[in-house]
Amino acid sequence: MCGICGKLSYGGVQVDEALLRRMCRSLVYRGPDDEGVFVSSNSESQNSKVQVGLGHTRLRVIDLSDAGHQPMCNEDETIWLVYNGEIYNFKEIRTELKEKGHRFRSDTDSEVIIHLYEEEGIDCLKRLNGMFALCIWDERLQKLWLCRDRLGIKPLVYYWDGETLIFSSEIKGILCDSKVRKEIDWSALNLYLTFNYIPAPKTIFKNIRKLEAGHYLLAEGKTVVTRKYWDINTDITPPQNKPEKSSDQIGFYKKRLYGLMENAVQKRMISDVQLGAFLSGGIDSSIIVGLMARNSERPVKTFSIGYKDMPLFDETRYSREVARFNKTEHYEFKLDYKDIINSFPAVLETLDEPFADSSAVPTYAVSQETKRHVTVALAGDGADELFAGYRMYQGEYLAKYYSILPDIMKEKIIEPFINFLPGSREKKHSEYIRRLKKFTNGMSGSLAERFYGWQEIFSPGTRQKLIKHHLQDGISFQAGQEIISQKLSELAGDNINRMLYVDVKNSLPGDMLTKVDLMSMRNSLEVRVPFLDHEVVELAFEMEGSVKLKGLKRKYILMETFKDILPPMLHNRPKWGFEMPIGAWLRRELKFLIDDFLSRDFVNKQGIFEYDIIDGLIKKHMSKKMDYSLQLWNLIVFQHWHKRYFS
Repeated sequence: MCGICGKLSYGGVQVDEALLRRMCRSLVYRGPDDEGVFVSSNSESQNSKVQVGLGHTRLRVIDLSDAGHQPMCNEDETIWLVYNGEIYNFKEIRTELKEKGHRFRSDTDSEVIIHLYEEEGIDCLKRLNGMFALCIWDERLQKLWLCRDRLGIKPLVYYWDGETLIFSSEIKGILCDSKVRKEIDWSALNLYLTFNYIPAPKTIFKNIRKLEAGHYLLAEGKTVVTRKYWDINTDITPPQNKPEKSSDQIGFYKKRLYGLMENAVQKRMISDVQLGAFLSGGIDSSIIVGLMARNSERPVKTFSIGYKDMPLFDETRYSREVARFNKTEHYEFKLDYKDIINSFPAVLETLDEPFADSSAVPTYAVSQETKRHVTVALAGDGADELFAGYRMYQGEYLAKYYSILPDIMKEKIIEPFINFLPGSREKKHSEYIRRLKKFTNGMSGSLAERFYGWQEIFSPGTRQKLIKHHLQDGISFQAGQEIISQKLSELAGDNINRMLYVDVKNSLPGDMLTKVDLMSMRNSLEVRVPFLDHEVVELAFEMEGSVKLKGLKRKYILMETFKDILPPMLHNRPKWGFEMPIGAWLRRELKFLIDDFLSRDFVNKQGIFEYDIIDGLIKKHMSKKMDYSLQLWNLIVFQHWHKRYFS
C-alpha cells in the first residue's frame, strides 16, 4: 500500500521537484518505507510543452527489495507508473506476459501493470483483480491516465483548471501546491450534512474532485475526460443453469459463493510480510477468519476491540469464541473514553474533508494495535452492502405491512406515541425505541423517499434552517434524495437489490471504504477486503433480494453458505455494528467537544451555521429526550475540520 501524487502542466513550465517532495511527505504514513519522484525532461515533452511529475511513497508488501521502487518505468522509459494497491492475479498475468516476450526486473505487481498496459492499452484495467489507484504516463502518446478500482477501495482525487492537472491519494497532497485555492463548495456541505460524508465526485473544495469507482481519467491535449470502465450488470438476467425451485437455488448459490469467497481469501493471503485479520465478532469478519484458518499452515493472527464501560457496544465475547473455534492467535483490547480522547486528534487530523462516521475512531484504534503485529490485515467490509446486512433492508420488508395500516392509526396513535418515547444508544430498550423512531420517520410512499429517510442525518428542513441564508445560493436541499432516486433507477429488479446497488455505489466507497482506508493507512497498515472481489460482487447481484433477506433474516445466503465454519453462538446473533457509544460520552466525558466547537461564540464567529438550531439539538440531547449524537458529532467534525483549514 502506498501514496501517489503528481502534476501535469500544459503551460510549458517545468514541474517543481520540491513540490513533489512536499506532496510525498504529506502522504508519508501511507508509505513510510521509500519515497521516489520522476520529472519528465526529454525532448519530446519539451517540444510539446507538456510537463509531468510523479511522486510515490511506498509501504513494502510484495517484493521488499529496492527493485520495487516507484515511480517505475518500462525498458525505454516511455511509460511511467505510480501505483497504490494490490493486484491479486499478478502472478498469472506475469507468466502470460513472459511467454509473450516481456522481461521483468522485479517480482512486483506494479511492473506487471506496466507491461500489461504495453500489451493491451488502458483496457488492461479489465484484467486486473484487486484494489488500486494508479497513474500511467505514456510519453509516446502524450497521455496521462488516472485509474481507480472497480469498487473504490483505494482513493484518488484530482484538480484541473484547464492548464494544470494535479492528483493525489488524498486532498492534502493537492493542497501542497499553493496555487490551488481553498474554497468551500456549499452544495458539498449540504451533502455532508445529509449523509455524514460527501459522495463522489464532489469534495468539500470547489475545484477538487474524487475520481469515481470503476472510472478512469484521461488527460490529453488540454482535454480531461472521465469514463466508466466497469459497472455491476444493471439488467440482471438469471444464469442459464440456475434451478427453477427456490430450495434448489440456495444450494446453487451456496456452492458458487463458497468457491468464489475461498478463492478471494486465498488470493488476499499472498504477502511477503506478516498478515492477520480484523475480528469484530460479527459473521462477516468471522467468515473471513474461518476461511483464512482453513487455508493457513499456521494460526491466523486476529485483532478485536471492545468497550470497558459500555457493555451494550462490547462484542468481544463473540470474537473470543470465533478465535477459539478457529484456534487463532488472538489479540483483544478494550477502549474507554480516555482512549477516544487520545485517538481523537489523530483521527480528525487525518481528515482532509468533513467525515462523520464515528466508527472511524475504533477503526483507527484497532488499526493502531494491529500494526504492532502485522503489516496486512483482512477485513469483512462490503458484506452488508452485498447481502442485506443493515436494518433498513428489514425496514423495506416491513414497509409493505406498515403501509396497510389506516393512516389515522399511524398518524394519530402509533407515530405520536413512538416519538414521545425517549430513544438513545445507551441501553438496549432505548436503542430499540430509537430504531422505531427511525423506521416510522422514514416511512413514505415511494422507495426512494423511504430509503433516503432512513439514511439522512439532518432533514432538508433542518439543513435549510441550519446553514446561513447567504450561503444557500446554488444549494438544492433535495440533492441527497435526487442522488438516491437516480441510482435506484439504474438497476432493474427487486427493491432489496436496488437498495443494495445504491449502497455499493454511494455509501460503500463514500463512507465504509473511506473510513477503513484513512484509518488503516494513517497507521501504515494495509487492509484487504475479500467480499469486494469483483467476481463475488457480480455473483451477489445475480441473486434475488429474497435470497439475501428471507423474511427478517438478514444475510440469509451468507449464513447458509458458511454456517459450518462459524461457531454456533453466531448462528442467530443480532447484528449490533462496529459503533462507538458517542451519545453517552457527549453528555459526559466528551462534552468538552460541544463546549469547544459548538459554543455560541465559536459558531457565530465562524458564520456558517445558525446557532439557535444547534443549541436546540444540544439541549434536547442533554435532556435525554432525543438522541442527537449523530447530528452533534457531524457538526463537531465539521467545526474541527474548518478550524484546521480556515482559521
